[in-house]
Amino acid sequence: MKKCLSCSTRFPAPNSSCPACGWTPGTYAGFPAYAPALAQEGGGFKAAYFADLARREARHFWFRGRNRLIIWALEKYCPGFRSFLEVGCGTGYVLSGIAKAHAGAQLHGSEIFATGLAFAAERQPGIDFMQMDARNIPFVEEFEAIGAFDVLEHIEEDEQVLAQMHDALKPGGVVLLTVPQHAWLWSPIDDYACHVRRYSAKELRLKVNAAGFEILRSTSFVSSLLLAMFVSRMFQKRKSEKKMDATAELRISSWLNYLFEAMLSAEVALIRAGIDLPIGGSRLIVARKL
Repeated sequence: MKKCLSCSTRFPAPNSSCPACGWTPGTYAGFPAYAPALAQEGGGFKAAYFADLARREARHFWFRGRNRLIIWALEKYCPGFRSFLEVGCGTGYVLSGIAKAHAGAQLHGSEIFATGLAFAAERQPGIDFMQMDARNIPFVEEFEAIGAFDVLEHIEEDEQVLAQMHDALKPGGVVLLTVPQHAWLWSPIDDYACHVRRYSAKELRLKVNAAGFEILRSTSFVSSLLLAMFVSRMFQKRKSEKKMDATAELRISSWLNYLFEAMLSAEVALIRAGIDLPIGGSRLIVARKL
């Protein structure tokens, strides 16, 4: 079901206009737009970053390792799902992996920035993309699974976003989240990425539970690289703002990229075997709507 953002009336998702008040979403850059005023400067991220991400994601160890973990978790905890929404889909890299693994599923991607949607639609033209504010999702009990991958940390109103995702899921639906972890890892790189927080496992668990979810799995990842992350972040803190290179972690040598990807692959194997990693640069949460 869709939810009218003007009068809150619920109506069948295939319809574009609200039968009660006539409200219809606009369009922006060719995409349905539910928050067009925010399509260029929605806050929490800089739209200029998308071009750099689009060039590097498919080859970078972190994005590749995270995709393996997400695709496995989706298959494990929501087998046979038929509808999936990614909130904050960016350039569509995660959705491209899910599309390959689940060719028959109805996939949807939302992004507050129209710039990101242009890259995503070019990468996966068969997916339903929309411009949307995660704090005001125009769906109710529509999707069997929803994902938000390194999105919540950009949004001040993260609890509101979790509640909106809960409403948009069908009864028993599953939410998958990844977030950066450990406040003591905060560095200028987080400022550059427009983060407002790095989570603790406890904080994220409490917020997910408060939104009406039952947690099925919670584990750290990027654990084997935690020491390297810490050293790198501390080194960045000592540099002046002019000398700080916040994109350095995206530009690493091919052999180091290969090594780090192998290490993350080993972590994914441990997680698949049922082992929860206690600390790490990121955390994965899988939860079911109660």
